[in-house]
Amino acid sequence: MTSTARVPDHLDDDALQTVTLTVNGSQRTVAVPTHRTLLDGLREEVGLPGTKSCCAEGECGACTVLLDGKAVNSCLVLCVEAEGHEVTTVEGLSADGLTDLQEEFLAAGAVQCGFCIPGQVVSAEYLLRTNPSPDETQIREALSGNLCRCAGYQRIVRAVQATAARRSER
Repeated sequence: MTSTARVPDHLDDDALQTVTLTVNGSQRTVAVPTHRTLLDGLREEVGLPGTKSCCAEGECGACTVLLDGKAVNSCLVLCVEAEGHEVTTVEGLSADGLTDLQEEFLAAGAVQCGFCIPGQVVSAEYLLRTNPSPDETQIREALSGNLCRCAGYQRIVRAVQATAARRSER
C-alpha cells in the first residue's frame, strides 16, 4: 500500500498571492507562495541578490533590509506581509554607485569575505539615519544583530564612526 503525504493548503506552492510593494523606489508586483519570505521574494522574484540568505532564523542579520525605513530581518517577514509597504535593500541605498558608508567600509578594511556586509551596511545606515552621531557603544549595540564570521567588528565600527564624522561635516 502506497501513501502520499498531502501538503497542507497553506504550504502549497501552487497557492500564489499577488503582492504589490515598493522596492528601492519602484513599485513591484510579484506572485508568490503565501509562505515565501520577503528575503526569498526579493532574491527570487525581484532579482536583487544583495540581501543574503544565511540562518533563516533572524539570528545573523545577513538579510537585513529597511521596511518602511526600519531595519528588519527579511527572513522573518513574509512577502505577503510587505504588501503596500516600502522596502529598501542594499542595492537601493544609492543609485549613483557606492554610498559614503560603503566607501568607508572599504577604506577601513571592513569588507573581508563580504557575505555579511550588505546586512551590516543596511543596519549601519538605519543607525545613522536615526542617530547621526552615535558613540562606539551605540554602534556596537545597533550592529549586535549582525554577525561577521571573519570577526571584522572593530573595522566595521571604525567605518561607521568615519561615516558619521564625514556626514557631520556636510
